[in-house]
Amino acid sequence: MTGHGEKPLVTEVVVDGRTLSYGDVVAVAHHGAQVALADGVLSRLAGERAVVDDVVDRQVPTYGLTTGLGARSSYALPRAELDAFSVRTVRGRANAVGDPLPVPVVRAALVARVNGLAGGGSGVRPEIVRLLVELLNARVHPVIPEVGSIGASDLCQLAHVGLVVIGEGSAEYDGERLDGATALRRAGLAPARLGPKDGHVLCSASPLAAGLGALALHETAALLTLAQAVTALTYEGFRANTSPLDARVLALRPAPGQSRAATELLSLLTGGELTDPRNARRVQDPVSLRCAAQVHGTGYAALAFTDAALLPELNGCGDNPVVLPGGVVGGGMQGVSSAGDIREEPPGPGEILSSGNFHTPALALAYDTLALALTQTAAVSAERMRRLLEPAVSGLPANLSPYGPERSGFAPLVKTAQALVAEVRMLSVPVCTDPRQGADAVEDDSTNAALGARRLTTMLGRLRQLLAVEAVVAAQAVDLAAPAALGRGPEFLYRAIRKVVPTLTEDRPQGVDVETVSRDILGSDDVRSTLNSWAKEAT
Repeated sequence: MTGHGEKPLVTEVVVDGRTLSYGDVVAVAHHGAQVALADGVLSRLAGERAVVDDVVDRQVPTYGLTTGLGARSSYALPRAELDAFSVRTVRGRANAVGDPLPVPVVRAALVARVNGLAGGGSGVRPEIVRLLVELLNARVHPVIPEVGSIGASDLCQLAHVGLVVIGEGSAEYDGERLDGATALRRAGLAPARLGPKDGHVLCSASPLAAGLGALALHETAALLTLAQAVTALTYEGFRANTSPLDARVLALRPAPGQSRAATELLSLLTGGELTDPRNARRVQDPVSLRCAAQVHGTGYAALAFTDAALLPELNGCGDNPVVLPGGVVGGGMQGVSSAGDIREEPPGPGEILSSGNFHTPALALAYDTLALALTQTAAVSAERMRRLLEPAVSGLPANLSPYGPERSGFAPLVKTAQALVAEVRMLSVPVCTDPRQGADAVEDDSTNAALGARRLTTMLGRLRQLLAVEAVVAAQAVDLAAPAALGRGPEFLYRAIRKVVPTLTEDRPQGVDVETVSRDILGSDDVRSTLNSWAKEAT
């Protein structure tokens, strides 16, 4: 099952290389779901490994297997050095720096890599994949520093996983940071012996960018629904005009995502007075309210674009070179004669071909696109909140204080909202166009996809806090506007907020209110599930 919709919590994820969903990644990363390999995976890996062994036996020049890596790709490796070269590949690339990535991120990257390997193409020894699965299930988490990928495979970070696989490096186990060998031993596991190509496989592909991205897209989908619900609550307090949500209006210019957003907003407002535009307080509202469907629709469109770029990465082979089993169409293979001359060989049981599948420009572009869309969502949230505080626009008391100008009300909270928007905007700077070069101009392009995914995590946290600011203010607006009936979404959200945050009368510190709503309301699985079911009911 693919996609980022809500699904029941699973306790085991069966990995087959083709159908890993974002929900599956969340289950493994955040909820400790066990991982199992689908039937047929190990036999597929064994068949591909036979191709690797055959190429090694026939001394076929093959990148990263019988030759060096990067700028040393023309250097032929002695047969007796291939196992040791795999180990040196891991050790020499474990160069990431910074704070350790959170355990859920490490688990997301591991399950993404296991899935990529399970689908075939890497030629790795099956024992390596089994050990990676055992690391996940025993909760042995390699310590991976947060900085080191430029998006041409997550080499310098994944190598830290490889270190633990061979009993080196560091790992978190049972809440304690240990050396890799000790962590494996305490979990009842043994280090793996690396054969030819295994070291390169452990460092290859972009599972960090994919795993992080899966977590980010799952959270983005949830936050867009929350943004809709918070907007609906603001509509109730503002007494907004819903005529811009009319399907006939939107059909005149069917911009991407806007009809979905409008339909969801109206579905959340069901049961209240605002579904009839005649109950609106104004003929025309400020853009931040009037065009919420257009802005949130853009978020949905960006989410779909990113989904299309990420799913192939999450469920595909990002290795280079790739191993193709027997029967693959192609010419003869090249071997090396005893005199050192290259000669043609008849087709063997399979081939190993150079690949550009490690390169992730579409994924990096998609992450940048999603970051910009989230910034638009953040900007209008802050503006809606400000409009609620302005009597000339909202018709409500200044700063939503029931006691007049001698109280500050919610005015100081505007600064917090603006600070959050500033952080979100700063993090939206595109990273996929950053120029870079490596390996003596051989590796002369990369994408920064992992960085693009990592900053989304921070952006989403800030956006949730910003939506909490708007929600707290909107609940106060509802108190003051006192509508006769609220829509089901706004009423549910309003009651949830009032259980943890009282109506503002006298001035009080409000940062704690915002944090409470962000954590206990907008972060609640139950709240998210309920609002999601209502929002999607009509779509």
